[in-house]
Amino acid sequence: MGGPILNVMREIVFDTETTGLDPASGDRMVEIGCVEMINRVPSGATFHAYFNPERDMPAAAEAVHGLSSTFLADKPLFAEQADALLQFLGDAPLVAHNAGFDFGFLNNELALVGRPPVDRARMIDTVAIARKRHPGAKVSLDALCTRYGIDRSHRVKHGALLDAELLAQVYVELTGGRQIGLELAAETCVTEIAVTGISTVSGPQQPRREPRAHAASAEELARHHEFVGRIENPLWSS
Repeated sequence: MGGPILNVMREIVFDTETTGLDPASGDRMVEIGCVEMINRVPSGATFHAYFNPERDMPAAAEAVHGLSSTFLADKPLFAEQADALLQFLGDAPLVAHNAGFDFGFLNNELALVGRPPVDRARMIDTVAIARKRHPGAKVSLDALCTRYGIDRSHRVKHGALLDAELLAQVYVELTGGRQIGLELAAETCVTEIAVTGISTVSGPQQPRREPRAHAASAEELARHHEFVGRIENPLWSS
């Protein structure tokens, strides 16, 4: 009988690509990539979608992410993917790099289809974390990947899912997530022992050996008696 699993922490790391910098001026989100983290470890679950922005793609934006109007022309509208995206996000905290930017575009798209905005209280900004941890240093995603030895050689252009996957690794480094994961695992193990009264040891199980008799034989006792008799002025006789 197993004990309860404690402290399951679900977070979503996400990134967006857009037609520009300001949703208030008509810019739209054209791609979103999301990575699920459980106790600061990627679970393997992701959400990725391209969207037809129903407008042209400025050359400056296309140069950043490589998404052309032609490529996006046959992609679904955001409205067609909104339910699936919201279901994936659930009520988890949302982690993004310069998160205010991504939240602004996400909530603009939700508003355009009559959905309530995502609460900014759920927002975790890795730029703010990085500036606090590394004051005065560069905090771009590329710079942080370099600092932490994260391979970004396949990042030729910005891509929402790829950047979310890289950011997930950066987030772990920024927050000491490996240690947190170990602590959570330890707490779960201790609880298991407390609830079941049984501790387990990993590794191959050895066959049980019957206890060996430890009483001295008559021959051993005789030799011991002889040895003691040869000791001059023993302490126990004083």
